[in-house]
Amino acid sequence: MDTLTPAQRSEIMCRVRGKDTKPEMVVRSLVHHMGYRYRLHKGDLPGRPDLAFPKSRKVIFVHGCYWHRHDGCPNARIPKSRVEFWTSKLEGNKDRDRANESQLAKLGWRYLVIWECELRDKHVLHDRITAFMEDARALC
Repeated sequence: MDTLTPAQRSEIMCRVRGKDTKPEMVVRSLVHHMGYRYRLHKGDLPGRPDLAFPKSRKVIFVHGCYWHRHDGCPNARIPKSRVEFWTSKLEGNKDRDRANESQLAKLGWRYLVIWECELRDKHVLHDRITAFMEDARALC
């Protein structure tokens, strides 16, 4: 049972942002400091990727573990209330992500998914982004 009123829950949910999130800002800052320049939320690409590199036809998605159901991550739990609703909603997000990734691949774009929990180790993240950006055949 939800302990908040519908108005309180609505107020909280209104604050959930789809872009310019803290994890996205961390990745954007790191990528910029690495010397790469990008376009934000390119609307003409499937899934409106968080970072797009048009010249190299590569994109980066920064996914929250909870909202995008990061497999095996403790942050990808299902809430205890309204389990059916949340399961359907969150699995729908995951299905939509897979469809967007498939469409991007068909259009000849390469993609990298960075999960929120992966932001803890900046050195590993730096190496992963470098490998993705420098590999002409990068498939993720």
